[in-house]
Amino acid sequence: MSHVDVMSLVGTAVPESLRTDGHMACWFVVVDGVMRSGPFTSREAAGASQAIWLLELSRRQRSPHSLLA
Repeated sequence: MSHVDVMSLVGTAVPESLRTDGHMACWFVVVDGVMRSGPFTSREAAGASQAIWLLELSRRQRSPHSLLA
């Protein structure tokens, strides 16, 4: 089973486009150690994306005819 996590970045690690808008933190969804979605400006948005990834990965595991991403 894949690991789907939310990773946070703070300060100068935040993409410059977000920092110029005043954001000092952002979040990404990481699947098996690979950044897959984001950056998000709220933890809640990243959590929603994480839930979608978990549902999709669960669906793919149940279907014998699913395509690999």
